Amino acid sequence: MKKLFYLATAFTMLGMVACTSDKPGYVITGTAEGASDGDTIILQEVSGRQRINIDTAVIANGIYTFKGSQDSIANGYVFYPKGELLMDFFLENGKISLALTRNNDSATGTPTNDAYQEIRSQLNVLNQKAQAIYTQLGDASTTDEQKEAKKQELDQIQQEMDQATKAGIEKNIANPIGLMLFKQNFYGLKTEEANELINKFPEAYQNDEVIVKFKEVIEKQMQTAVGQKFTDFEMLTPDGKPVKLSDYVGKGKVVLIDFWASWCGPCIREMPNLVDAYKQYKGKKFEIVGVSLDQDGEAWKAAIKRLKMNWPQMSDLKYWNSEGAKIYGVNSIPHTVLIDGNGIIIERGLHGEGLSSKLAEILK
Repeated sequence: MKKLFYLATAFTMLGMVACTSDKPGYVITGTAEGASDGDTIILQEVSGRQRINIDTAVIANGIYTFKGSQDSIANGYVFYPKGELLMDFFLENGKISLALTRNNDSATGTPTNDAYQEIRSQLNVLNQKAQAIYTQLGDASTTDEQKEAKKQELDQIQQEMDQATKAGIEKNIANPIGLMLFKQNFYGLKTEEANELINKFPEAYQNDEVIVKFKEVIEKQMQTAVGQKFTDFEMLTPDGKPVKLSDYVGKGKVVLIDFWASWCGPCIREMPNLVDAYKQYKGKKFEIVGVSLDQDGEAWKAAIKRLKMNWPQMSDLKYWNSEGAKIYGVNSIPHTVLIDGNGIIIERGLHGEGLSSKLAEILK
């Protein structure tokens, strides 16, 4: 998309005549919470996986303004660096009003933005509820019993957010809103849900670069879905010795493959649950195999020792190009794959209480 920043001018021998294009354009006016006159707001457009700066505006009388023209609807962002505020919207021709805030963003005035705002408003309300619960969880006076109840509330809110997002995708499957929401939430969707939705997109979206990649991920995930036989791969142990997944899987033990990395905060926070599970079930035909997405071998080995991960480990130190992660369609970590004694995948993505319950069920 080309943005017009100039007035077309024509020069003739009789003098200069100013001309303006009659091409339709956009006028964006907005506010930013906490901003002051003289502060800068940045307009961005999405290119691939990057946000590209395409214009800047200085706030005057509490308002910032952008003007330009679009050939087609694009994913846009406004960014207030000083206040660390960012919001997405749709860059399309027309008059767009933006309110950039910490908890209640809005973009209205054009058809696509009005439709997207309906979904955003639902999510804003749910997010505010979640933030209030996080505050309560951080309060030292909150009892363990109250914290457990609050965590259940958070789970319910997350389910409602997931439902609102999925409904938004389905309702807008043939327009840019559905495409954007799908891209943003792909990794939170179950394989079956993602496959169902991606096949509903119109032909015009099927060759989108990101959609093509997602199709490849879904294909890998379906090949290693629940009910499928495990797929083998080979890596190295921390001692540099070659080892295969089949050295552990399919030999009568229930095996939990744990995709993790020493640089992954959520992985580190989840690790005590795995340590406890290993202590409890190690003697009951249960094994864990860690598959690391590390790049730094020393950091990998240090984390194994520090976190007391006393189970087999393997890695090719290829980061997100990990062959094991590719084979199993893993695009976020921590991620687990639970395999029965015959090598059949029985569950994926188990963590915390869900993992504990499943292990208690099958390792009685």
